[in-house]
Amino acid sequence: MNNPYVSFRLPIIDIVKETDIDYTYRFESDIKPENGQFLEVSLPGIGEAPISISDFGDGFIDLTIRKVGKLTGEVFDLAIGDYLYARGPYGNGFLLENYIGKNLIIVAGGTGLAPVRSIINYFYDNMHELKSFKLIVGFKSPKDILFKDDIERWKGKIDVTLTVDKGDENWKGNTGLVTEYIKKLEILDKEKTEAIVVGPPMMMKFSNIELMNREVPEDKVWVSFERKMSCGIGKCGHCKIDDTYVCLEGPVFNYTKAKNLID
Repeated sequence: MNNPYVSFRLPIIDIVKETDIDYTYRFESDIKPENGQFLEVSLPGIGEAPISISDFGDGFIDLTIRKVGKLTGEVFDLAIGDYLYARGPYGNGFLLENYIGKNLIIVAGGTGLAPVRSIINYFYDNMHELKSFKLIVGFKSPKDILFKDDIERWKGKIDVTLTVDKGDENWKGNTGLVTEYIKKLEILDKEKTEAIVVGPPMMMKFSNIELMNREVPEDKVWVSFERKMSCGIGKCGHCKIDDTYVCLEGPVFNYTKAKNLID
């Protein structure tokens, strides 16, 4: 019988430094998750934390981890050939069938790009399945930009807008909040448009408002809640908002549900 509390080993096969505090770890794994699901990652005697799956494929899975505490600090000391433990994947993800044949808009802020990276990669490789694809990505500053090589590659097929809140003396790109660029979007057929918004709470709030101002229907907008999980299987209540267990019903929600989840 499968025990949902039992962890498995994930051997590290590659490490990519994204920023000073964000690394992407590639693990040898045959896991086949949904886009947007997460794993509960642990090291014995140290602790456990939920980490969004940032990509996956044949024989591998990627986790993009930010150094913010004891566990993640210990993870940053690991090298290729080491391993950590994980259980999952958990939660509901972004179902591809919701977006196929549509005009897809993805708005991601900061580390919110990680949980949508795999669906971006999927449609990058399968652009014929979409009518159009627009991606707006925002970071605090140039030094905070994640997945730089991916973003440059995506520009070859996807309409990508990369912006930072504040540039430095070497920054030649866009500046300003992602909401400024939602205002500039050309949205031709709103009933055939689906939008995904992931990022910090205030960024998601005002991005959703801006999409509504652009008359994108509420039921065409999807969000992912970056919220502290613990057990991952709806037993501990750490992620509960009213009667909703985010780890079970989410982290991906349609906006018609998400707008009523007030913590």
